[in-house]
Amino acid sequence: MTLDLRPGGALLVPYLTGAVTADWTDHLLACQDAGADAVEVGLPFSDPMLDGTTIQLASDRALARGATPAGILDDLAAVRDRLTTPVIVMTYANLALRVGPARLAAAGVDGLIVPDLPLEESADLEAASAAAGVDLVLLAAPSTPDDRLHEICRRSRGFVYAVSTMGTTGERSRLDPAAATLATRLRHAVRESRPAPLPVLVGFGVSTPEQAAEAGRAGDGVIVGAALMRRVLDGATPAELRRDVAALRAALGVPRPPAVRGGEAGPPSDQGVSTATAYAEVSGDRR
Repeated sequence: MTLDLRPGGALLVPYLTGAVTADWTDHLLACQDAGADAVEVGLPFSDPMLDGTTIQLASDRALARGATPAGILDDLAAVRDRLTTPVIVMTYANLALRVGPARLAAAGVDGLIVPDLPLEESADLEAASAAAGVDLVLLAAPSTPDDRLHEICRRSRGFVYAVSTMGTTGERSRLDPAAATLATRLRHAVRESRPAPLPVLVGFGVSTPEQAAEAGRAGDGVIVGAALMRRVLDGATPAELRRDVAALRAALGVPRPPAVRGGEAGPPSDQGVSTATAYAEVSGDRR
């Protein structure tokens, strides 16, 4: 999965909960048509510790409809020939380890985000993902120390996910000031730890086109989830969602050329096994 860094615009990755509606893949294609550089698809999970109210409700609705990882992946495989932008699955470690990267790749998935998997325990999944041609995207938080940021940037594939705030996903009235600081730190860490550029995408709490533009100036692009999922939960049609994503695209600057599907995943180098206490970058909320 290659998301090219180009002047004149920032990357846009909308999020959509898989199987949240019967026609959810039409919403997925609408995001693509509106200028998304990739689309993040959430596999619903019963204990989504990192997600706020909106995405929890979306997961609950999908599960109530009978959604399963296998069914969502079958849906993705059914529209694979119509997809020109990469698809990145976001889910929790229980499902990621059970489903496995090979099954994701077979459905046409290009990337994987597992927010509750500690860096110290990710080597096996990194290796399996690389073998399957799936990019394992790693996350960094405002609290992540510099040495750990460099390790995350060295090992992440596709892009690195800058978690803008210490908390769960969800809409906010303003972008957390910590987002710009973290994005700057990550871009510096990328330059120091990698031979080639790696995009830094800001997510969590990016809620409006104005906030997207602000986050896009701080990093190399944005991930927008709860604001779009609220629209879907409220009954937005694919055409209506397309307009919402197009507004975000316009705020971020000129559309980019289509991202390349496949292309980066390779064996992670010098993974090693740390003896430090393992922890995920963002602790989330189990209330």
